[in-house]
Amino acid sequence: MATEERRKVSIVGGSGYVGGELLRLLLFHPHVEVKQVTSASQAGRYVHTVHPNLRGVTTLQFTHPDVLSETDILFLALPHGQAARSIERYAALARYLIDCSADFRLRDPAAYVRWYEMEHPAKDWLARFVYGLPERYRAALNGAHYASGVGCNATAAILGLAPLADAGLLREAVVDIKVGSSEAGAQPSASSHHPERSGVIRPFKPTGHRHQAEVIQALGNGFPLHFSVTSVDVVRGVLATCHCLLHRAVSEKEVWQLYRAAYQHEPFIRLVRSNIGIHRFPEPKLLAGSNFCDIGFEVDPDTGRVVVLAALDNLMKGAAGSAVQSMNVMLGWEETAGLTFPGLHPI
Repeated sequence: MATEERRKVSIVGGSGYVGGELLRLLLFHPHVEVKQVTSASQAGRYVHTVHPNLRGVTTLQFTHPDVLSETDILFLALPHGQAARSIERYAALARYLIDCSADFRLRDPAAYVRWYEMEHPAKDWLARFVYGLPERYRAALNGAHYASGVGCNATAAILGLAPLADAGLLREAVVDIKVGSSEAGAQPSASSHHPERSGVIRPFKPTGHRHQAEVIQALGNGFPLHFSVTSVDVVRGVLATCHCLLHRAVSEKEVWQLYRAAYQHEPFIRLVRSNIGIHRFPEPKLLAGSNFCDIGFEVDPDTGRVVVLAALDNLMKGAAGSAVQSMNVMLGWEETAGLTFPGLHPI
């Protein structure tokens, strides 16, 4: 039997945290071969000097973005705004393109202006991109050529709220996000300086976080959504605590049935709700390096409030993992290809 020819894949912006995770995943993917990894600041250096976990795994070196050549699949892992300004060039280099930044997540140019406070530099391209969350947009991703990245906080909120929203039960939702430091990226800043970052529980965006726009786009605006983000002293991880006020009272059994029906066939959604042990609800720590989103809940019998908890690794299911999962759907491969790592315990 003939061996399947592997598709060539390249990464633009490979020296950041998301670029490193993309590289880690793609090096072990059964259907692709990594051709180029670019970095303007690290050109000529071996990738393992920036991503030391890949030492001995690959002899790839970073190349300068100016010498990027044609490939089958192109991942963009660039800072906000850079992909949009050069999208014509990147699209000409690959048949399939997946942008991990926020540049093409919102379909409505007016919404982009509202949340990013600037005109989109390539607004004609917005409608060409499919939001890269297979659990919500699998049919549209199948056969698509352009996929956007996902916001890590948005991903947790969307997956946590979707079953209740789709059932028409949500009257109002208050989503409180706790997130680790790697969400801020690899570039150091005053807020990431160790004496300032260590030990914090720092309110980052009590209101107006841009990821809220992605949740509204995915779930509609049929209910008021309140969204807050707080930085906590972990490296990886997102925990969305969603306080859901419903149109009517529901039992815990009914919530179980609703979430099982929504996610029973989803390979990367796990329902976590136990009455025993210490791991009774979703915990981001257990998901480090994995593409899973764990979802749990509890019903408050006194008020009727349903508290939904959604946990994930912000660099994986919240970024690189969903991007590779989207690639698998776009190319018609097994959706779990290259993504079966279950995480570590203890860590």
